[in-house]
Amino acid sequence: MARFTLPRDLYHGKGALEALKTFKGKKAVICVGGGSMKRFGFLDKAIAYLNEAGMEVQVIDGIEPDPSVETVMKGADAMLAFEPDWIIAMGGGSPIDAAKAMWIKYEYPEVTFEDMCKVFGLPTLRRKAHFCAISSTSGTATEVTAFSIITDYAKGIKYPIADFEITPDVAIVDPDLAETMPQKLVAHTGMDAITHAVEAYVSTANCDYTDPLALHAIKMIKRDLVESYNGDMSKRASMHNAQCLAGMAFTNALLGIVHSMAHKTGAAFEKYGAHIIHGAANAMYLPKVIAFNAKDETAAKRYADIADFINLGGETVEEKVQLLIAFLRKLNDDLRIPHCIKNYGADSYPCEQGFVPEEAFLAQLPEIAKNAIGDACTGSNPRQPSQEEMEKLLKCCYYDTEVDF
Repeated sequence: MARFTLPRDLYHGKGALEALKTFKGKKAVICVGGGSMKRFGFLDKAIAYLNEAGMEVQVIDGIEPDPSVETVMKGADAMLAFEPDWIIAMGGGSPIDAAKAMWIKYEYPEVTFEDMCKVFGLPTLRRKAHFCAISSTSGTATEVTAFSIITDYAKGIKYPIADFEITPDVAIVDPDLAETMPQKLVAHTGMDAITHAVEAYVSTANCDYTDPLALHAIKMIKRDLVESYNGDMSKRASMHNAQCLAGMAFTNALLGIVHSMAHKTGAAFEKYGAHIIHGAANAMYLPKVIAFNAKDETAAKRYADIADFINLGGETVEEKVQLLIAFLRKLNDDLRIPHCIKNYGADSYPCEQGFVPEEAFLAQLPEIAKNAIGDACTGSNPRQPSQEEMEKLLKCCYYDTEVDF
C-alpha cells in the first residue's frame, strides 16, 4: 500500500493571500525570514487579514537562510508562551521549514531534534495548532511537502525531517509574493524545482499519481524558467505553479542522491567563508547523478521518457539521456550557475577557483560521502551507491569530470 498526501486546501492565483481572512481561530503566530515580506508589505497584509478573522497575532521574525537547530528551539519556546492555534509560515523555504520543526516542538516539548529526524517517525500533530504555508520563492515547494531541512552548524550537516504529519493543512501559492525574488534566487530556486521533478520521476517510489505532476512541472520549467529569470513576470507566476507541482510529486514519490549530496555539502565548508546554496548544489550535481543513475536500465528509460516529453530529440535511450544532461547544463549556463564545486564562487557565480580548496574537499570527502549515503533521500534513489562510488561521484561534482562508472 502506498500513500499520497497533500494539503487539504491550496489557494492559488494573484491575491490568494486574502484567504487568511477566512481562517477560524483565536491566536496565530507568523514565522518570517530576513525582512522581504515586511519590506514589500505582505506581512502587514497577512496580519490585517488574520485580525479581520478575529485572531490575535504574534510574529517570529529573523529566521535565517538554512535555519539552525537553535532557531527552531527558540521559536518553539515563543510558541509555547503564546499558545497559537494557527502557525502561519511565510516566505521562502527557510522560514517554512523552520516553522514546521517549531510546530513539532510546540506540540511535543519533550521531543529532541534527534527524535524529529527519525524518518516518518513523528507523533500525531494538530493537537494544538494547524499549519499554513505561504511561499514567496519558486523552488522548495515546502508549502505542500512532508519535509523540512534544518542545519546543525556544529556538525556542518543539513538534516531532513520527513513525515506526512508536517504536510501543511493549507498552502497559499500567490504569485504576487514571487515577484519580489532577486534574479539569483530565481535561478537557484528554479533549478531546485526541476531537480525535485526529475528525481521524483525516477525515484523508486514513483507512481501513477506522481508521474503526471513531475512531467508537467518539467515541461513548464523548460518553457518558463529562463524568461522568469530575465524578468518576465507572467513566467514568474507560471514558475510559482510549476515548482508547486514538482513539490506535490516529490513529497509523495520522494527524492534521490542529488539531494543527499546537496544536504551534506551545503554547510560542510562554512569555515572557508561561504555556503553552497541548495538550489545551486542541485543544479551542479543533477547532470552527474543522471549519468550515474542511467547505468541502471529502468532509470535510463525514465530519463529518456523525460527527454521525449519535453521534445529534446534523440533516437536511442542513451542519446536521449545525453540530451537531457546537455539541456540541464545549458540551463546552468543561462542562469549563471557553475558546473562544479571547484568553480563555485563565494557569490555562487562561476569563477576560475571557487571558495572550496581542493585539499579541503579531499580531506572531508570520505565523511561527506558517508553522510550522503546515510541521508534520508538515498533510499529512493534508483541506483544505490557504495562508499567508493559516492566518493567518485562527489569528485566528478568537484572537478566536472565524466561519470564513467
